[in-house]
Amino acid sequence: QAQLEESGGGLVQAGDSLRLSCGNSGRTISSADMGWFRQAPGKEREFVAGISWSSSRRYYADSVKGRFTISRDNAKNAVYLQMNSLKAEDTAVYYCAAAAASFMSESYYYRADEYDYWGQGTQVTVSS
Repeated sequence: QAQLEESGGGLVQAGDSLRLSCGNSGRTISSADMGWFRQAPGKEREFVAGISWSSSRRYYADSVKGRFTISRDNAKNAVYLQMNSLKAEDTAVYYCAAAAASFMSESYYYRADEYDYWGQGTQVTVSS
């Protein structure tokens, strides 16, 4: 079973940058479609960004387009989320997720219930 592990969260000021990493201590995720989600207190988990196993397809929530970049290094079995120009509303626990089967279309990336493996999350707090 894939055990996803996120790292890189922390407390930063508005306008700062952070880079989140997601690795796997079990089965390789190099062939998995991946996603980043976040959940703020009192809110539902929401899609942030998704990437296909080959990096040929990348998708972003409107709220992070132009500020966040998802990438992956399959040789290192890792996925990243570069977050620039952070805002207070980006404060949340960030989760990475992996799909057991390839997504057939863009819409799958946006749905949390389409992912099979999840990490424990890493806290990102942005002070204004």
